[in-house]
Amino acid sequence: MPYQAITHDIAVSVEVDYIPPDRHGHGADRHVWAYHIQMENRGTHTVQLKTRHWTIIDANGHVEKVDGPGVIGETPVLAPGESFAYTSGCPLTTESGAMSGHYIFARDDGALLQVTVPAFSLDRPGAKRTLN
Repeated sequence: MPYQAITHDIAVSVEVDYIPPDRHGHGADRHVWAYHIQMENRGTHTVQLKTRHWTIIDANGHVEKVDGPGVIGETPVLAPGESFAYTSGCPLTTESGAMSGHYIFARDDGALLQVTVPAFSLDRPGAKRTLN
């Protein structure tokens, strides 16, 4: 079941897949998750994704902040009713963690909108659950 949030009429949903070490190429001491994000403009204004902000927490409580322009090198423009989907990844040295964040969108009338990305869990299948 995807994680979901709606902010300023922009819906963001996230699905997460664990990538086993024999498939990700980052070494046996790394755990990697692919996260699939879909954003949909449910409003009446055209919007453009400008920036992203992530907070990543591993099972040891280590926090990493990531900020940058767009996502996967793109700054998509979404007219009302349009959506955009992408996949990215997160490597950790622990078997679990969590991510949360937000996007900044510019609306066609110049307003800047902070849009929530719902917090989502990164857990290795079969691993002991850790409260992150």
